[in-house]
Amino acid sequence: MIIGVLREPSFETRVSLLAEAVVQLAKKNLTVYVETGAGAGAFCTDADYENAGAQIKPRSEVLAVSDILLAIHPVEQLPASSRPLAEKRSPVFIGVYQPLSNPALIRAWAQRGDTLFSLDLLPRTTRAQAMDVLSSQANIAGYKSVLLAAGMYPRYFPMFMTAAGSIAPARVLVLGAGVAGLQAVATARRLGAVVEVFDTRPSVKEEVMSLGAKFVEVEGAADASKAGGYAVEQSAVYLQQQQQRIADSVAKSDVIITTAQIPGKKAPVLINVDMLNAMRKGSVIIDLAAASGGNTPLTKNNETVLYNGVSIVGHSNLAATMPADASKLYGRNILNFLQLLIDKDGAWIMNPEDELVKGSCVVYEGKIVNEKIKQQDPVPGTEPA
Repeated sequence: MIIGVLREPSFETRVSLLAEAVVQLAKKNLTVYVETGAGAGAFCTDADYENAGAQIKPRSEVLAVSDILLAIHPVEQLPASSRPLAEKRSPVFIGVYQPLSNPALIRAWAQRGDTLFSLDLLPRTTRAQAMDVLSSQANIAGYKSVLLAAGMYPRYFPMFMTAAGSIAPARVLVLGAGVAGLQAVATARRLGAVVEVFDTRPSVKEEVMSLGAKFVEVEGAADASKAGGYAVEQSAVYLQQQQQRIADSVAKSDVIITTAQIPGKKAPVLINVDMLNAMRKGSVIIDLAAASGGNTPLTKNNETVLYNGVSIVGHSNLAATMPADASKLYGRNILNFLQLLIDKDGAWIMNPEDELVKGSCVVYEGKIVNEKIKQQDPVPGTEPA
């Protein structure tokens, strides 16, 4: 069996597997093809891959002959007629493709007859933790969001007492206490900031407080316990109460890290223009939900907007600013996921009824099989086999 590692688009510095992960696959008698220069952005050279047992190949060959193709972002595929063996199984793609937000992408994959696993759909269960790419990458994003804010903020983060006078600590507000949010809290606290946290889930209060932050509570949140670890939509009454509490916190915050997203839907606008007008000039907002619209009405993905003296940074891929460790963690997630598909001798063992396989498989040999996708956007190819 051949596993192909593809080079990502120019905006992406990460790679699906580093050379150290190739060693693990070689132990299973698997052949690994790596596209020329695939690991360059993550400081992993072609020579590193070859020393680990991989073969460096041009993109066309990796695409044409690989049984499993690893690519974080969507890639093109060669026509079926270009594959050397007519009986060859259609390729299996594994990455993070956000299928709930990309129905056209899913149609294309189904029409090509491919098989697609999107790891952002993995159930958020204990068993899935070792392959949870969202968590491993969000951890980095939360960390870097605070460092980015600290670099842009025109004042100190910690309290300083000097002969020239005292400097008050920065006040940081984190909206969303998921993996990214909690890491942002921990990092901001290490830098000496005073931190407040808002989240619709009361269950995260203890974690927030254990990190030394204050938890902002709003009564009446919808139960998210059955949402598989993801956020859920809230009632109009709750949203009104939420907006007022957030407005109070925003007005006294110097730095805000926003992380609120709902899979397959536009990100909720948590900070409106009136709130922005109440912020002190020089304040910074890092919006990690920028790819799905952002948590402010002015957020633009991959851009910094200056409004009334407040910098609003839209950044949906902060993990790519730490490509070496981000790729290392992502690669470990991939290796763990491959254990569901390939046994220790390199044979294909996929069980379609396994909850993790079933949850992350979007297209199987040209048929859309993921229930979330079928319910959201029925398209040709969704009929039962």
